[in-house]
Amino acid sequence: MNPTWYVRTVTDAARARIGTARLAAACGVSPLERTRLVVALTAQLRQSLTKGGTWIVTARTDEPSDDGRLTVELRPADGRTVWQAYAVRSAESDTEPAEHVPEDVGTLAEALFSADEDAGLLLDKLDEQQALVAFHREELHQTNQGVLVLHAELDAAGQRQRELFAAEQSARREAESARGRLTFLADASAALTASLDPDAIVGLLPDLLVPRYARTVDVWLFDNPDDERPTHPRPAAAVVAARRGRPQYAADHPGGLPGVDDRPPSALAPDRPLLCIPVLAHRTPLGVLTLTPPGERWDPDDAVMLIELTRRAGIALENARRYEHNRDIAETLQRALLTELPTIPGMNLAARYLPATRGMNIGGDWYDAFRQPDGSLIAVVGDVTGHGLHAAVMMSQLRTALRAYAVDGASPGALLTQLHQFLHHLRLDLYATAVIARFRPHEPELTWAAAGHPPPVLRTPDGEVHTLDARPGAMLGIPLDQRIPDHTVPLPPGSTLALYTDGLVERRAQGIDPGIHRLAHALSTVRPADLADDLDASADRLLHPLLDDSEHDDDVCLLLCHVRDGE
Repeated sequence: MNPTWYVRTVTDAARARIGTARLAAACGVSPLERTRLVVALTAQLRQSLTKGGTWIVTARTDEPSDDGRLTVELRPADGRTVWQAYAVRSAESDTEPAEHVPEDVGTLAEALFSADEDAGLLLDKLDEQQALVAFHREELHQTNQGVLVLHAELDAAGQRQRELFAAEQSARREAESARGRLTFLADASAALTASLDPDAIVGLLPDLLVPRYARTVDVWLFDNPDDERPTHPRPAAAVVAARRGRPQYAADHPGGLPGVDDRPPSALAPDRPLLCIPVLAHRTPLGVLTLTPPGERWDPDDAVMLIELTRRAGIALENARRYEHNRDIAETLQRALLTELPTIPGMNLAARYLPATRGMNIGGDWYDAFRQPDGSLIAVVGDVTGHGLHAAVMMSQLRTALRAYAVDGASPGALLTQLHQFLHHLRLDLYATAVIARFRPHEPELTWAAAGHPPPVLRTPDGEVHTLDARPGAMLGIPLDQRIPDHTVPLPPGSTLALYTDGLVERRAQGIDPGIHRLAHALSTVRPADLADDLDASADRLLHPLLDDSEHDDDVCLLLCHVRDGE
């Protein structure tokens, strides 16, 4: 079916419009598409009427090439198609010819009015779409509001995160600074306590503090008899710090330092702040440490660290002074007990004692030589455990006890047994080692005994050296009942016996046996004439290769006994 309408007037145009609308409805075209088609046709018809002439409107629904579409064309009576439109047909559409369009005006008007139904349907669709658009607009608005709130929350969270990061960085820097101070304090404390020389401790403070924590350092000690520097005026803040025992800060501005009193600037240095810290030991003032800041002023945490370091320096200084005092007493006592060796017919004696050069350099090493009532000679070398005044006092008691026990003429083993019982009953938690040798005049035999001590070394006239390593007794004073045995060896004239303490032969990295071998070798290389004529020089020559370094951890004691030949 291909209806055709000839349009010359407005009425013809209305008939063509109404026929097209009815045909589209019959073909199942949707109201929206039908309205679009009719509106577009109406616009074309209006333009055609303006131009005048006869126009032909054709609607095609039965051509296979249309592919299920309603095609509407407009062309002049004597020309080609100038306008063409399509509308999709429904598969269930009615393809019967459309009802005839009446020609009277009233019926045409009614038909035109009835066309508003499509417009009404279109408006309803538009209302639905507008409502849907309004709904989605509101939904979008709510979504936008949520997005704005989320952005605000994200901004706030980002700000909090930045603040937390800044706080973390600040805390990290403070922790690093605190760790640096603690590390410095630990290292400085170790350096101060490593020395037992008061002058070295005082001289170490400027090296530790300048330039990191102070520009200048002045140490004022109240009772330093070795200080030969001329006295000079002290800042008033230093005097107040010494009197009150509290740190003082002298400057033209408040220091704000914890535990420190503020004072006016010093007249001696008005342009520089001064921090005066008392050097205390057991609440007793030893002096004052006066510092000037490395910059404009001190950080409060640095000031706290400096106060603590000064406190530790005071303790180290007090310990060093006590050490010197005890060392002087012990050294005086020890030197008094290490008496001169006796002159014995037919024998030469030489002894050497060297205190330890590291640590408490007064120990319990001792030697002695004396005659018994029967004319025999007792030579002894001993070593009390520990160092210091206590060890020196114990050594003097053992020396005195040995001389008392020897009056009865007891053998070396019996003397050591008595010393063991004496020391064991004292219960002083001190132990000792000792070796005793007895020489009888005109007898070619040596009797000796040892208790936990390095073995004696004997050189015979033929130059052979023997280590007398027969089984010794245990240390003196240990909780053990023991009887220390005697040992005898031949002693021809020209022989030399070496008694010594472990400080001569023992080294931490090597033990004691290599040292004994070195001593035996050194003794074998000494010329017999030197042993007979100058035993003191021979003792020095023995010590030189054995003490190859200038420092040793323990005392060194050596006693040489040479039996002269032909006497």
